[in-house]
Parts: sequence; C-alpha cells; structure tokens
Amino acid sequence: MTQPPPPPPNQPPQQPGFGAPAGPPQPPVPPAPQPGYGYPQQPAAPQPGYGHPHQPPQPAQPGYGYPAQPPAANPYTQQPPAPTPANPYAQQPGYGYPGGPPGSPAPVPTPAPAPTPGRNNATLFIVVAAVVVIALIVGGGIWYSKSSGADGRKDDTAGSSAGGTGGEGGGKGSEKVPADPASRILFQVPLPTANDTTVTAGSWLTDKVYAKTGVARIVGYDPDSGAKLWTVPLPGPVCYATGHTSADGRTAVVFQPKMPPKGSTAGCTQVAAIDLNAGKRLWTQTIKSGDVPINFNNVTVAQQTVAVGGTSGGAAFALASGKVRWQPKPTDTCYDAGYGGGAKLVAVRRCGSGDTAQLHIQTIDPVSGKVISEYEMTSGIAYASVVSTDPLVVAADVNDSAGDGSGFSDVFSIDNRTGRLRTRISTPGSSYAARCDGIYQLEKCQGVVVGNDRLYLATEEHDGGADHTKTNEIVAFDLATGKQTGQRADAGDNYTITPLRMDGPNVIAYKDPPYDKGVRIVSIDGGSFSETKLLENPATAAVRAVETTMSPASAEVLYSQGHLYLSAVYAHAAGSSVSAKEYLVTAFGAGG
Repeated sequence: MTQPPPPPPNQPPQQPGFGAPAGPPQPPVPPAPQPGYGYPQQPAAPQPGYGHPHQPPQPAQPGYGYPAQPPAANPYTQQPPAPTPANPYAQQPGYGYPGGPPGSPAPVPTPAPAPTPGRNNATLFIVVAAVVVIALIVGGGIWYSKSSGADGRKDDTAGSSAGGTGGEGGGKGSEKVPADPASRILFQVPLPTANDTTVTAGSWLTDKVYAKTGVARIVGYDPDSGAKLWTVPLPGPVCYATGHTSADGRTAVVFQPKMPPKGSTAGCTQVAAIDLNAGKRLWTQTIKSGDVPINFNNVTVAQQTVAVGGTSGGAAFALASGKVRWQPKPTDTCYDAGYGGGAKLVAVRRCGSGDTAQLHIQTIDPVSGKVISEYEMTSGIAYASVVSTDPLVVAADVNDSAGDGSGFSDVFSIDNRTGRLRTRISTPGSSYAARCDGIYQLEKCQGVVVGNDRLYLATEEHDGGADHTKTNEIVAFDLATGKQTGQRADAGDNYTITPLRMDGPNVIAYKDPPYDKGVRIVSIDGGSFSETKLLENPATAAVRAVETTMSPASAEVLYSQGHLYLSAVYAHAAGSSVSAKEYLVTAFGAGG
C-alpha cells in the first residue's frame, strides 16, 4: 500500500513511537459511516475544509429517517446539557468529545519560566523502514496549567489563509447571496485508480483555479467548467496537505519521493511549495538525520512560512524560496510535533513521553522561530489540535475522557501575547459533535470553527420536533468567559448542520438533508444567527449518491461564491468493490 492500512472502524487511533517514524503515519480513523436523518448520511473518515484524509470512504449505510421511538425534548438550550454516561449516538462520527469533568471551573494558571528562544527541536532518531506503532497513551492525573510569556512582546502580524477552521471574524462577509440558490452539477472528475489505497488529500480554491490532489499529481481546473488548466506531477503520492494559502495563491504539501510498491511506503520526506495560480512546483526540500531523510506528519502555511512537524521534530522554510528557517537539533530533548498556521504560527511542542509527556503551546515568529508566548498543558495530555491561531484556540482529549478517538473533550482559549489561559470549555461528547486529529494533522478539526472571539460548535444528533425525526444545532461559546452566548442555529427536522468556516462575522455551514432533499449551504449571521440559504443541490438519486459519500466527515468540502466542491481523499486499486461510479471531484454551481 502507498499508505499503511487504517485501523478498524470505531477503534482509537494508533500512533508512531517517539522518535521512530518510518513510513507515512496513518491518520486516526473516525467511527464507521452512519446514515443521515431520513436517509443515509456520511461515511466516517477524514476531514473537510482544506481536507486531509484519514480513511477511505465506506459504503453508505441504510436509511435512518424513520426511527420508531418518539422524540424527546430538545436538550440544546442556551446552556450545554449535562453529559450522559454513554453517547446515545456514539456510532455517529461525532466531532468533539469531553475532557475534564463537565462544568468544572477552569483552573487558575500559574507563571512558568520564560520560553526559550528559537526552535530547538527534537533529538533526532534514525528513521526505520517500518512504522513502529504504539497504543495511544493518555495519562490520568489532576489537571493544572502553567503559562509564560512577556506582555508587550512584539507579536507576529496577521497573514493570509484560505479555508480552514480558525480565524477572527469581523467586518462584513464576502459571500454574495445568489438570485437563485438552486444548483446544478458544473463538472465531475472520475476517481483515479492506483496500485493500492492512496491518499488524494488537498483541495484549494483561488480566484483563478480550483486545484485538487490526484495520484502523485496536483491538477488545476477551471472553477466553472472543470477544464484542466495545468498539472503538477509529483514522483510519489501526497501524504499531507494544508488548506492554508498565501495571499498570492501559494500552498504546501508533504509527499513520498517515489511510487512505492504495493503494500509498502517510501516515507513522507518531501516538502514542496505549490503556486496554485501559476500551476508549478516552486521548490522541494528534505531534512536529514545523518544520511536519512526525516518523515513529517503534518504541514501548514503561516504568512510566508511553510512549517512541518513530526516525532523527529519540526522544520520551517521560506514559502517563496524554500530556504530553511529552522530544523531539528540533536541536542534538544523536546520536539515540535506539529504546527497550526494561517494568521499566526503556533507550535505544539512535546517534551517527554508516555504519562509524563507535556505539551507546550507556543505562538512563534514565523521567520525567526522566536517564541512569543507559551502555554504549558498538564502532563498526561498527550495530543492537542490547533483549532484557530488567532484567537488561539486548542482542543485536546483530557485524560482520555473522550474515549472514542475524537481528540476533543475540552477547548482551551489562550492569549496569544501572554500565553495565559483565558478560559477552558468542557465539551462533552454526549452533547457536542466535533472531531480533531491531534496526532498527525494538528489543525484538522470538523464540526467547530472560530470567529468573533467565539467558538461555534455542532451539537450531537437528537430527536427533532416532529415524530421520528432527528436534528442538531450550532451553538456559540464566548472565548473570554467560556459560557454559551445563547445563540443557536437549528438544522431543522431530519437535517444535520456542520460549520465549515467563517465568512467575516458569519458562519458558513453545511446542512446534510433527509432522503428527499439536497444538501444546503447556508450563511448564519454572527449577530442574529438568522440563516440565509446560499445553495441547495437537486434531490436526484445521482446527486444524493455523491453527497452520501462526500460529506464533511469523509471528504473535503469547499464553498465560495455560489460554488460547492466535494472531493475524495482516497483513491483505491482498480477492481475494488464499489456500489456506484466514484468521483474525485463533483462541483456544483448555484443559479440553476
């Protein structure tokens, strides 16, 4: 295989041993796909937004629109409901699960030593030929925090990013409301075949092009017609991609140096910058430990810096030239496991291993690597995801309390400049539907976005207002106080709603429909929480078949200016058993 096979569905992810990555690490696998409200819904797997896959899409499950039990009262009012011992919808690919005791007060942060300058990353280890996998261990113990950083230090300036989950909302949204939101299929790209299951992570949209990763290539398409504009060939498959792009349309990927034989891997050692508007690879870089190239587990772009991280440490390059800005140092006992990008650059730095491991959340200068502020998480929180870099929001599975591999039990709102904890929000998995990959792609989260200094979070499914229906909501939390604002966007009976990204002060959301309707894209006003329909797909069998296999839980979803792009994150070998024709990309356009 070009990637190691994913673990069985509904199992917590496995991970590479400290200092011993070998092949491309296999991302964690969400629960098996489940049906939607009133019709089959999304298969579980990788994530949307800029999308980074973790499991090949699974066949759709039987319809779910006619449950026998009567609806219960809607528990999702202005305050989060009390968690239950077991999530009644645990089989669904929930997005975000509890951490510390629900409702527990946030601990008072205490000062810590000033952060060390520079990027002294992990002790280097020889990269072995096979992935050494150990079970994910998250230690127990009492939660506490330390913070450090100097007030008045010069912060890094805001940069440009496209897509993603983070970012401060403000001003007016840029999305125009189409005169007719009814959509049609603009174009479809057939799913390519490969020697084995192969990652096709990465999709981007600029003013000039829609670009998508294929098998060992990235292709640019006309956003309206799907005409092929350019192809950037790669020697091997893409392992990881970031959804962030610079203002001039540049992004980055990590890929294998060659096409590996079936059942093997060539390692995720190559880092490249791609000019999406010009359709060319700008440069390719590797970092070595002795004579052995280091494997990287994630990639991001912040301003004019490409940053990559992994269990051998992190490195950074100038986006335009590929010049090395920092790299792992053999004398360091900690390592940068990964980075969050976009407006700012945030490192998730890991010190120690097992139950004694400690994570340091550092806002760093994207050019020099100098630490601007640092927040120390308690020992026993082994992995964390960066939901947003500005404002800084981090999600983690505290004491393994999520229990389902979602990586999401608690949210930490942190001051970028001082490193102090603003508030901690408990997000019980029985109530909220968010999922983050804190192991490999640290900024890849579903069901949660940040803007207006608020956290917008999808709730878990529950009984709807009418008999035999299901529904959910998006609710908002204040990142200064940790309390719900009282804002709530109801999906409606037999719809489920998932936030995709911010549009200025507004939330762009995806509504998965019942069997006799098409997907909707809506804009939720950041103040009134009123909903405006931007696009609605036709309710034909062919379109619903695409939507069922390309939901936000299993595919990459991009929406902009009346255009919706759904794309697959895996290709598979020819002759694989499939129930219908599969597509790499399906693009929809509003306006009939």
